[in-house]
Amino acid sequence: MSNFIEILAILGLYFGLVLAGELTFELPDNARNCFYELIDKGVKCTLEFQVITGGNYDVDLEINAPSGQVLYKDQKKQYDSFTWTTDQKGEFKFCFSNEFSTFTHKMVYFDFQVGEERPIQPPEGGGHVTALTQLETSAVTIHEALKVIIDYQTHHRLREAQGRGFAEDLNSRVQLWSIGVAIIILIIGVGQVLALRSFFTEKKATAVST
Repeated sequence: MSNFIEILAILGLYFGLVLAGELTFELPDNARNCFYELIDKGVKCTLEFQVITGGNYDVDLEINAPSGQVLYKDQKKQYDSFTWTTDQKGEFKFCFSNEFSTFTHKMVYFDFQVGEERPIQPPEGGGHVTALTQLETSAVTIHEALKVIIDYQTHHRLREAQGRGFAEDLNSRVQLWSIGVAIIILIIGVGQVLALRSFFTEKKATAVST
């Protein structure tokens, strides 16, 4: 039991070395959403994003340094990943824009990681070095396995959300098409009935007059 608690403690220290955030948000049409993060100098950062639903599944992205320098700028991207190392300390800004779209809103997912993962440091001191090394190895193995599981879960969640959005959009279009076809069939049917009635009405009128 104590070994298990030590593994959890090591894992907690290991996870605490990296600041990461994931968010899924709705970006309305003609809108621009910006996010801010205070980052120290010399820190490696990675921003990954993907458009889940909406229109052509594309947005504009711009990343700015505290000085106003444009670090990254691209337009109408479905997904992308950008990694950079900060050369100054301050508030970094990254903005997603859907200003080019006039009537479709988008659902955007992004994953922002600040800092690099460092390996677990070997314990200082001479006591129980072998046992603690085994705990470290187990902790690293569990951590790597959890990272793979999280990546798979995120990938499948995004694929599921994207597929669901496409299916719902297709379903609404099929419903509208079906309603339109039904109305057209009804109009044609009523027109044919009225046309046939007019034929018989004209024949009756002719017979009575003769």
